[in-house]
Amino acid sequence: MLPRGRPRAMGAAALLLLLLLFGFLLFDGRLRRAAALDGDPGAGPGDHNRSDCGPPPPRPSKCELLHVAIVCAGHNSSRDVITLVKSMLFYRKNPLHLHLVTDAVARNILEMLFHTWMVPAVHVSFYNAEELKSQVSWIPNKHYSGLYGLMKLVLPSALPAELAHVIVLDTDVTFASDISELWALFAHFSDTQAIGLVENQSDWYLGNLWKNHRPWPALGRGFNTGVILLRLDRLRQAGWEQMWRLTARRELLTLPATSLADQDIFNAVIKEHPGLVQPLPCVWNVQLSDHTLAERCYSAASDLKVIHWNSPKKLQVKNKHVEFFRNFYLTFLEYDGNLLRRELFGCPSQPPPGAEQLQQALAQLDEEDPCFEFRQQQLTVHRVHVTFLPHEPPPPRPHDVTLVAQLSMDRLQMLEALCRHWPGPMSLALYLTDAEAQQFLRFIEASPVLAARQDVAYHVVYREGPLYPVNQLRNVALAQALTPYVFLSDIDFLPAYSLYDYLRASIEQLGLGSQRKAALVVPAFETLHYRFSFPHSKVELLALLDVGALYTFRYHEWPRGHAPTDYARWREAQAPYRVQWAADYEPYVVVPRDCPRYDPRFVGFGWNKVAHIVELDAQEYELLVLPEAFTIHLPHAPSLDISRFRSSPTYRDCLQALKDEFHQDLSRHHGAAALKYLPALQQPQSPARG
Repeated sequence: MLPRGRPRAMGAAALLLLLLLFGFLLFDGRLRRAAALDGDPGAGPGDHNRSDCGPPPPRPSKCELLHVAIVCAGHNSSRDVITLVKSMLFYRKNPLHLHLVTDAVARNILEMLFHTWMVPAVHVSFYNAEELKSQVSWIPNKHYSGLYGLMKLVLPSALPAELAHVIVLDTDVTFASDISELWALFAHFSDTQAIGLVENQSDWYLGNLWKNHRPWPALGRGFNTGVILLRLDRLRQAGWEQMWRLTARRELLTLPATSLADQDIFNAVIKEHPGLVQPLPCVWNVQLSDHTLAERCYSAASDLKVIHWNSPKKLQVKNKHVEFFRNFYLTFLEYDGNLLRRELFGCPSQPPPGAEQLQQALAQLDEEDPCFEFRQQQLTVHRVHVTFLPHEPPPPRPHDVTLVAQLSMDRLQMLEALCRHWPGPMSLALYLTDAEAQQFLRFIEASPVLAARQDVAYHVVYREGPLYPVNQLRNVALAQALTPYVFLSDIDFLPAYSLYDYLRASIEQLGLGSQRKAALVVPAFETLHYRFSFPHSKVELLALLDVGALYTFRYHEWPRGHAPTDYARWREAQAPYRVQWAADYEPYVVVPRDCPRYDPRFVGFGWNKVAHIVELDAQEYELLVLPEAFTIHLPHAPSLDISRFRSSPTYRDCLQALKDEFHQDLSRHHGAAALKYLPALQQPQSPARG
């Protein structure tokens, strides 16, 4: 969270908004020309609820809290919710309370995301979808949404009894207007109306789409439930639960299942009780289904309020204006969510957890401090989207190991090779912008190797600030590992083909865990060649080492980083052997999942792994080198942070200041034992170090 120093980001946001408005104007012009040539596009079904009919209702008061309910399950639906929320936040002027009915997967994702997003005046409550399944599981449903597509029916009983009004949204809608305008339509309800819906914009419920098409009963064209206004208090008083259950049971005597999930049952109830429904202007649910008549609803882009991708084809649906709608959706999909952390001026609200302390810490920073960038980056709270893609947790095994690493966009090409080398579970943190996250998604989908791996968990940490938060990324990946042990690696390394099986066997044989507190060292090597034949065994590796095709890691630039591994001893070793900690030692290790976390103060380049090994040694972890294990570093262009470290004395001075502070904290935690590390911390950093 960076409240200061954002001119570049704000410029980008302003440009994005200008492009969006320009697109609206172009679209307006095209629609108006089409209207002049073709006649009134609103004539016919749906015209009675166009947005330009009658005076607009009064807006809710500036600081009135608006309640929104969404049902969300799984990894893909969670990504859809985020895009929907971005579009709401972009236009909103009121505080929001999101009521999210989720499965365990979506809750894990969205709870972390909203906690780290820290958006002012947004409160989030979660409801366990598992507890609601029994209320709808008896209903056969052909719709792709499954059981979760029926859960809107039980919201009056699932949401708090004191909650009287709520807007209910599908995950596949995008706002093009302030949600308070939609909330204002509650004022149009009569004393008996309890459900606000937009008319269905296809002929589905007329039953004439194909031969023998028999839809559920509906009033006229029926209504679409992608956007609903619910007067929960009135529904409870009317006996909603008994009402919809009786209707559903009766219709299921002659119909095999619902085709459109909750929408079929809502329509059947409304057919029987038409006084419940308040028709809403059609622009509040512009439906882009396969047989849509949505074009009759709008004549200008300014008419649009909510766009609903209610076809299974989603963005691939055929529609006269689909390019405009698709670009509008992509604008929010790739929009920088950090820019939505804006205050609602004039609306006092409880700040997000930790926000006040963070603001106080940021306020104490001195912008004239040469290390200001480092201090600010340490305090940045990055948005975190865990399990960005579908992921199957590994089955519980007592000695299983997850490979943990972090990467940015320029290292994506390493993923396929890594998957070929490591058949076990992985937890990877990726440092990406919102737009890069979508490029990453397409990259995975285009790769048969990566798309087939359901045991690789990808966690997106959204980019913010000038320095690479390497240890924060490692901690995200480490925290999400699900096996008892973790192999702490880097993305530029390929492990031996047999390493996964060998590590599990070694953990069992050495009695790690409760019996023995140890870190298993995997010796690191490197090649300077972009193409080389990867060794299948220690014997092959030693042969490559002897002919100069491989080197011990950083042999030419920073040999002390791995010298304590004692490669000469490793050549002959037949059994694991213990080594002692030494200054600047930074091996790649296998440790229990509950090991000490990385120190997040180390951002950019330098001392990020070294500090972690110091902490392991201070907590009395044995360092055991495995005789048959190895991992090999592949060459790549230097990162920006390495280049800055090598070229900037100020950068190196700031790193030394961080080391001094690290030792002070080490002394507080470990007392006199921390004196052991003082000489190492006082050694100057070489600018040649890589």
